[in-house]
Amino acid sequence: MGALVKDMTPDPAQIELTILMPCLNEAETIETVVRKAMGYLASSGIVGEVLIADNGSTDGSQGLATALGARVIAVPVRGYGAALIAGIDAALGRYIIMGDADDSYDFTALDPFVEKLRGGNDLVMGNRFKGGIKPGAMPPLHRYLGNPVLSQIGRSFFKIPIGDFHCGLRGFSREAILRLNLSNTGMEFASEMVVKASMRKLAIVEVPTVLSPDGRSRPPHLRTWRDGWRHLRFLLLHSPRWLFLYPGVFFILVGVAALLVLGGGDVMLRAGIGLGVHTLAVACFAVLIGSQLLLFSGVARRYAEIEGFLPEAQSFRWLMQLLTLEWIAPVGAVLLLGGIVGFFAAVMQWASSNFGAITDDNILRVLLISLTSIALGVQTIASGFLASVFEIRHKHETVR
Repeated sequence: MGALVKDMTPDPAQIELTILMPCLNEAETIETVVRKAMGYLASSGIVGEVLIADNGSTDGSQGLATALGARVIAVPVRGYGAALIAGIDAALGRYIIMGDADDSYDFTALDPFVEKLRGGNDLVMGNRFKGGIKPGAMPPLHRYLGNPVLSQIGRSFFKIPIGDFHCGLRGFSREAILRLNLSNTGMEFASEMVVKASMRKLAIVEVPTVLSPDGRSRPPHLRTWRDGWRHLRFLLLHSPRWLFLYPGVFFILVGVAALLVLGGGDVMLRAGIGLGVHTLAVACFAVLIGSQLLLFSGVARRYAEIEGFLPEAQSFRWLMQLLTLEWIAPVGAVLLLGGIVGFFAAVMQWASSNFGAITDDNILRVLLISLTSIALGVQTIASGFLASVFEIRHKHETVR
């Protein structure tokens, strides 16, 4: 079995499956997982290899794996994602099943993954919550808060029917995953694979898998709060509509509604309680915040599309078409000029009182709305120029 992989490696075209494991100082478990993986290839009759992407181990993990017939590649760039990216690139198999080298996943029970891959699926995710989590295998904070919350956010943001976003045991078509141009070198690589696979309409399914306590005596590489935040940040940055668009629309709707109600004067809710010019000031700030977020959503989405880490989204086409200097500059100019006219009208009324304390709420109303219009005009025009900068670069790179 070992000679088949180590000394008599078949033609790469004949290798169907690569079992890939990232490794960083896993001497305690590397022999166990390599034996299990090699045993699975032998018992299943699958022509394959066991590939270890070593991330700079200093405990002899490389030699232990090689002695058992695994192929080992050195990955100088540190990080879980960096090791897997290098491993995927170096893999010889048509399909790849990746899993941690800490013996928390059973590499002898890979039939469900192979079956789904042979059935035409591009990404087969393990689901530990369906397969079973053995006592002590996952910290309670991860099991009941971190994983469920982040998985739910992923499902809500990207409409992916996957129950366990961060399962480390997963199989995929090497060709399909290479087309995703995965780039995250840290733990958020796990989220990047799922999100980009969904965005590019790859066929994704999941199968139950069992998670066992790992066989190491040292703490895991995963850092709860740091890596949890990095996963959340990745999900937010890859969903401009949730990060910018939806909050922006909410603030604009609330602010504009308040402006329409309070623009003509105070509103009494009931005896002794009313909304006046101070509430109008809050409404103005809500409009400013909302419009800025709305513009950010368009600019962020356009930049992401140009850089290639987000595909073009038809639901954003209307915003992309409007977010050009030719369309947006006239709108900004109207807001700016209207605000300037209103500002000078308010100043002239203020001058009639020798620029003393403004006691007339009507002057304050005109002043607040005018200044808001000026700010909206400036930020709108500026966003148009910023979007045009992206277009110049994009057109230049296309021509070149």
